Amino acid sequence: MDKVVGIRFRKAGKIYYFDPGDMQLKKGDSVIVNTEQGIGLGQVVEGSFHKDPRIHPAELKHVERMATEEEIDVQKKNLEFEQDAKNYCLERVKTHNLSMNMVDVEYFYDGSKIIFYFTADGRVDFRELLKDLVRRLRTRVELRQIGIRNQARMVGGLGGCGRPLCCASFLRNFHAVSIKMAKEQNLSLNPTKISGACGRLMCCLQYEYDTYKEMKKDMPKLGKKIEIPEGRGKVIRQNVMDRTVIVLMEDGREVEKKLDPIPGCGCGGRTCRPD
Repeated sequence: MDKVVGIRFRKAGKIYYFDPGDMQLKKGDSVIVNTEQGIGLGQVVEGSFHKDPRIHPAELKHVERMATEEEIDVQKKNLEFEQDAKNYCLERVKTHNLSMNMVDVEYFYDGSKIIFYFTADGRVDFRELLKDLVRRLRTRVELRQIGIRNQARMVGGLGGCGRPLCCASFLRNFHAVSIKMAKEQNLSLNPTKISGACGRLMCCLQYEYDTYKEMKKDMPKLGKKIEIPEGRGKVIRQNVMDRTVIVLMEDGREVEKKLDPIPGCGCGGRTCRPD
């Protein structure tokens, strides 16, 4: 069966998949590959594993070879060039009094192009800035405006859970996240508790949403009046994992009602919990 490896060209950048051929690659290896932008040097971040047609493209580019020490040195010099270019760009942004926040700089391995990523509240007239950069850097220059979520991915940091940001460590793509996902998981709707470092709803709200949605499908909704052996009352709380609801009886008592297991879950009557 065909094998694939995941290669990343920049820290916290998107992972691209390549065919390693007969090469025995492991995490951390530096390799040379052909990309749409030309020759690139990347690092293996996902070791060799079987190709999955549901996820990976039918046609994968091949890993050319392991990178030499000289090529790795070129990459290090490119990173130094990026930093110098960023410093110069920040200086010119200040000189031209532009309302833009420089986030990151990407210099192609073969020196054919350099991209400056920035955020701004609106459109920015950076024509004079672009002229300065082309004059100084002597290569193709692109100024690309990005969103605040991509800024968080590039800059990195720690989330409210104390772990590195998901977008900067393992998320390959951003998915739509809505306040409905927080409601479905009975989370506090306090914006400070469900917002990430970028100020938008946390990406992790999406992780367990489908599971909660499935497990709550046959549970009585909050506010619904139901009949239980103790009498008639209104559902005021749910515990999805324990499959219980708290019912406020008409006489003011609160009664915990245990629900039946999820049909077909195979728990044998024990508490239904996801594996």
